Amino acid sequence: MKVVIACDSFKGSASAKEVGEALRDGILHIFQDAHVDVVPVADGGEGTVQALVDATGGKFITIRATDPLGGKVDATFGILGDGRTAVIEMAAASGLPLVPVDKRNPWVTTTYGTGEMIKAALEHGCRRIIVGIGGSATNDAGAGMAQALGVQLLDADGKQIGFGGGELGRLHRIDMSTLDPRINETEVIVACDVDNPLTGERGAAYVYSPQKGATPEMVAKLDANLRHFAEIVRRDLNKDIEHVPGAGAAGGLGAGLM
Repeated sequence: MKVVIACDSFKGSASAKEVGEALRDGILHIFQDAHVDVVPVADGGEGTVQALVDATGGKFITIRATDPLGGKVDATFGILGDGRTAVIEMAAASGLPLVPVDKRNPWVTTTYGTGEMIKAALEHGCRRIIVGIGGSATNDAGAGMAQALGVQLLDADGKQIGFGGGELGRLHRIDMSTLDPRINETEVIVACDVDNPLTGERGAAYVYSPQKGATPEMVAKLDANLRHFAEIVRRDLNKDIEHVPGAGAAGGLGAGLM
């Protein structure tokens, strides 16, 4: 008998590999002659890095990154067995569990740490990066990530805007001249399991920001700021990110990665 075990992680309890090995041991206890293959799988959220690194014989890299509130956190990403593909879970640096319940506030939380992980992957020679974008604490459309990679998001006075979805309304101009040049030679793949647009009733703010601490009044303002951000991107970068399926994932990080 041949058995293939392809399972995701048990959130907060065991990795996909650990679950698969436990199931394999149970099967072999009853069917000693069975041939059992364990194939860890993931959906882009928790366990994605572990599953892909385990499956390819890769390695883990831990860096000191910026957390959603601007503090510091140890964030781990993986480099796959080919040595040139990185896999990143944005939640490792920008995830909701990193923020205490009483401090959750998408008006101020940032994806800057996600950008720092991407930059670290570039520094390790990776030119193919898979970014899983589940479980975010943010609603900044990936603005913090872009800033970490060198993009200048400037206000009307020519100064960098601050962190968080609340700052997007102050954006006046995007300057890409200082973007890390290695990004232009890198393939970025987004692992996402939702199709929400950036704005509107099904957008990032209205659907997801309440669980991140947004009040009803804040939700409307966050959505307006995302619309403004999309307009500036359309004008300065000639990209329409507002209505693309998946753009609203992870507080708009899906849009920021386009």
